[in-house]
Amino acid sequence: MSALPAPSPGLPERTAPGLLRADVWRADALAAPRAQTLSSGDTALDAQLPGGGWPVGALTELLQAPGMHNEWRLLLPALARSGSGPVVLVAPPYLPFAPALQAQGLQAQRLLWLGAADSQGAAALWLSEQALRCAAVDAVLAWLPQVRPEQLRRLQWAAAEHYKLLFVLRPSAAQAQASPAVLRLLLDLDDGAALSLHILKRRGPPLDGPLHLAARPAALLRVLASAKPAPAAESAPSLQAAPTQTTSAHIAILQPRRATP
Repeated sequence: MSALPAPSPGLPERTAPGLLRADVWRADALAAPRAQTLSSGDTALDAQLPGGGWPVGALTELLQAPGMHNEWRLLLPALARSGSGPVVLVAPPYLPFAPALQAQGLQAQRLLWLGAADSQGAAALWLSEQALRCAAVDAVLAWLPQVRPEQLRRLQWAAAEHYKLLFVLRPSAAQAQASPAVLRLLLDLDDGAALSLHILKRRGPPLDGPLHLAARPAALLRVLASAKPAPAAESAPSLQAAPTQTTSAHIAILQPRRATP
């Protein structure tokens, strides 16, 4: 019997006798990242993501029920630290409220909104690809409810080739469809208004149950804490001013998109 060929000098050594090489992913463990990752800003979530964060140069797919928009709550900490270049929004159902995002760390001048007359098809897909190919862009968020698997594959290739953060937003009904995304998450809210995350796909073992993240980011909690009503012993004007401050801290980060004339 002929001997097995000697391993190439460029390949990693075996981790121990009888074990697979260190660069081979075993299904009972999270895969080592093939490229850089960016922390999600949440320790519990990072611990469940291969490489400890969102993959850069790969497709991440976020699924939500109709009418739910928790993507900013999930992605804002990472987007705020993703660099200084544009964060491109392709065919979002709502316009972001820039002052609220800026208060939580994402500079308003970085937001670039691209509308598409055909947000269900080729136009939005084309805009997403062009944004990924732009050298200055740091991240792309694309709302593509009707995208097909082969179209998602094109976006995955573009993200990998140009090394971009890419998040595609789709309805929860799409979870039954095949997807080339390296990471798929189903977003929901539990009874306590905390963000509930089901990891549908990752390079690692299945997660038994959902992750529960705080309903409000730390930056917003600090704003709310500073706007607490004054003690009863203080004067009436102070008591009347507090509700106005609290209301301003609850400003939604999404606004209905205005129709173009």
